[in-house]
Amino acid sequence: MPNKRTVQTAGAPGAIGPYSQGIAAGGFLFISGQVPLDPVSGQAVGEGIEQQVERVLENLKAILAAGGAELRSVVKTTVYLADLKDFPRMNEVYSRYFVAEPPARATVQVAALPRGVRVEIDAIAVL
Repeated sequence: MPNKRTVQTAGAPGAIGPYSQGIAAGGFLFISGQVPLDPVSGQAVGEGIEQQVERVLENLKAILAAGGAELRSVVKTTVYLADLKDFPRMNEVYSRYFVAEPPARATVQVAALPRGVRVEIDAIAVL
């Protein structure tokens, strides 16, 4: 069995399915897709894409910290948008979190996201 550990924190919402918030393995931290749920209430936050992206990135930061990493450790993200028209406003918020040497990224439009939210982001970071 490979050397891996589960990363879990109360600073991000608990999994809403059979998956881990993050898995550290092989010198990397793999973070499951985060949606804009408040970690305390478990409810989706904000109607606007800006508020939702900010909450998602704060959730990612909490999982990164729990796994021994930080935003500058992120090497790849995937952004899932319910509507690509939100791309410019998502980018504005995203660029405030990833200022220097932003990670590689893919952005795709999807048919729907859990709980009707507008954005989900997953990440891979180096440890």
